[in-house]
Formats: sequence, C-alpha cells, structure tokens
Amino acid sequence: MTPYSRHGYTPAKFVKKEAESGLTSMEAGHGGAGESYYQGGKAAYVREMFAGIAHRYDLLNSVLSFNQHKAWRRKAVRLARVQPGDTALDVCAGTGDFAIDLAHAVGEDGYVVGADFCEPMLANGRDKTLRAKGGHIDLMVADALRLPYRSSLFDCATVGFGIRNVSDIPAAFREMSRVIRPGGRVVCLEFNRPKSAVIRAISDLYELRILPRIGGMLSRSEAYRYLPNSIQAFQSREELADTMRDAGLQDIRIYDLNFGAVCIHIGTKP
Repeated sequence: MTPYSRHGYTPAKFVKKEAESGLTSMEAGHGGAGESYYQGGKAAYVREMFAGIAHRYDLLNSVLSFNQHKAWRRKAVRLARVQPGDTALDVCAGTGDFAIDLAHAVGEDGYVVGADFCEPMLANGRDKTLRAKGGHIDLMVADALRLPYRSSLFDCATVGFGIRNVSDIPAAFREMSRVIRPGGRVVCLEFNRPKSAVIRAISDLYELRILPRIGGMLSRSEAYRYLPNSIQAFQSREELADTMRDAGLQDIRIYDLNFGAVCIHIGTKP
C-alpha cells in the first residue's frame, strides 16, 4: 500500500497535515522552507534567472526541443512505474509539466506534489495544473536540498531538466531518496553529452550557437547562454549514476534519448 492509501489522506488533509509541520504551499505567498538557505552563489543566480523567463518558459521548451520534451517526460513517467493511487513528488517542478504527466499516471485516487524554489515558475504553472486530469496536484515552494517532507512519504520522486541547476547534486539525490518509500524509484530526466563524436559535434553546434540565438530572440539571452554551458559542465551519464548510488539508490539504469543528448537515470531505494 502507498503512503497515500495507508493513511487515508485526501489531498486537502495531506496539505493541512504537512503545512502544520512547516510546509508552505505556493498559494500562501511565502518563500517556502529553507528560504534563508539561498544567499548568493549558484542557487540565487538560478532562481533569479528562471524568475525572469517564467512567463515564456513553456513556449521556449517547445520551440527549443522541437516539442520533443513531452515525449521525453512521458517516457520517464512510464519508467517510474507509478500506479493508480500512488503518490509522487516532482522536484524542480518549474511550471508543472512533469507533475501533470505524473497526475495522469496516478489517476484520480493518486496525489502529486510539484516542488520548486522559484515561485514565479510555479505561479505560471498553476492554471494548467488546476485544469489537469488525474490525481490532485499541489505546487509548493520548497528547497530541493532540504525537502520539507517526512521520510518514506512518496512512492516515487522525479526531477526533469533541473538537477543541473541545484548547487549540491548529491544532496538533492539524498533528499529524493529519503522521501520515497523503500522500493520506490527516483527518476532523473536530464540533458547530457552524446557518446558519438559526430552526434556530439552536431549537438554542440545547436546548443552553443543556435539555441542561445533563438532563446535570446524569444526571452532573456542570458538564460540561454547558461543552458548550454551548464550542459557542457554537467556530470557524464556514468558520473551521475555513481552520484545516485552514493545517495543510497540501487539498480541504477540509464536510458539514452535523442541520440544520447537526453538521458533518463533511474534508481531504486532499497
């Protein structure tokens, strides 16, 4: 049985119970748990950057990925193996697209939390998550490095195109592992470098030359200079798998998408 069904929570009861422990929903208008944690450095830079592009984020995702991001997320949700009635946490939830796909998978008896430290991103996703079919979705301002949820609460935890942006990747995976039940899965969908030198050269040309120009025409160019640079500096697929193992996850599996420019990593909590 899942934490949701075992304790008989409805979404409203769940939110109320966790709010009493210090959890903050985005509708409350507060900074969320761990607000003082983000003082300068990468976290503050990333939060400010995404706040500046939040209103164009969904459009840019579709344009710059040639609308493939939807299929990538659906694949990740299938690999998460969530079942009707399950509970799921999406970390670095942005405007809630991953949370919506998870809500479809868990169905009307399930429950999904989308957590992000950038409130403008969540605010821009609020309307579509309210319209989404399936399980109830709550968007909450929360720190990926200090998740304000009790241990073993969720059936799975996901992160889509966000793990690059946290200031402490091992800590984020440790937190995701902590909040899922034994046997639950952590699923990471993220950009990576293709293994093929030819495909890698083509990918680099697009990411370093073309993507920033398109992004700059539609939004803040700074954000779309950061994106390819963050991909170039990111861990290899093997290093990321090792990071997940070090966080206590087992049976790590890697699935390459888009000729290896996108990877799904999956780990199971023992």
